[in-house]
Amino acid sequence: MVYITGDTHGDFSRIEYFCRRMETTRDDIMIILGDTGINYYLNSKDYRLKSHLRNIDITLFCIHGNHEERPYNISTYKTKIWHDGVVYYEPDYDNILFAKDGEIYDLNGKKTIVIGGAYSVDKYYRLSMGYQWFESEQPSVQIKDEVELRLIKENWKVDNVLSHTTPYRYMPREMFMSGIDQGKVDYSTERWLNRIESKLDYNKWYCGHYHCNKKIDKIRILFEDIVEYT
Repeated sequence: MVYITGDTHGDFSRIEYFCRRMETTRDDIMIILGDTGINYYLNSKDYRLKSHLRNIDITLFCIHGNHEERPYNISTYKTKIWHDGVVYYEPDYDNILFAKDGEIYDLNGKKTIVIGGAYSVDKYYRLSMGYQWFESEQPSVQIKDEVELRLIKENWKVDNVLSHTTPYRYMPREMFMSGIDQGKVDYSTERWLNRIESKLDYNKWYCGHYHCNKKIDKIRILFEDIVEYT
C-alpha cells in the first residue's frame, strides 16, 4: 500500500499510530509532502530522530520542504534507483528516502513527478533567533530546468504530481500567517508551479506546506490527514 500525508516537522506520532493500527510493513510506503524535520538540526538531534524512525514498519518517502537541508548537501547521503527514480538515502536508515526533484517515480502504478521546495515566510524570524534556515529551500534555476526538461520528455503528461507548496492560484489564502507582510513574501516557486500546472496534463496534484486539509479542483492539500495514494 502507498499512503500520503502532510508536513510532520519532526513529530511522527500520527504516522506511528497509523502504522500500528494498519499493521504496515517496510513494503508499504508513506509519502510525506515536505518539512519532515528529519534534516533540520544537522547534529545529533537529527540522528536520534532517524534512529527512532528506523524502527517504524514502513518506508518513508519524503519530499523536500522549506524546513530541512537538501540531502545532496549532507555527506552521509547516497543515491540509488527506487521505483524507477533516483532517491537519496543513508545506509544506516534505509527506510527513510528523499525524493529528487524532477524525478518520476512509479507509485501504485501512477507515473508521479516530484517538485519540492518553498519559501519560508518565517525566514527572518528564524535568522534573528539563530534557528536554522536553508538557502537551498526553493528550487534553483538548475532544478527548474531539470523539471521542465523532464516534462518535455514526457510530452507534458504524468499521472500525479507531488510538491511541497501549491501552484500560485491554488494557495489557501485563508491559511496565511497573520502579521506577515505578503508584499515581501517570495512566491516565485508558486508562480513557476502555476505555469507548469497550466500546461501539464495530469490527474491529481498533492501538496503540503499550508497546514490544512483542503481539496480544490484536482489539487489536494494535506496536513494531518493520512489517505491512500491514488
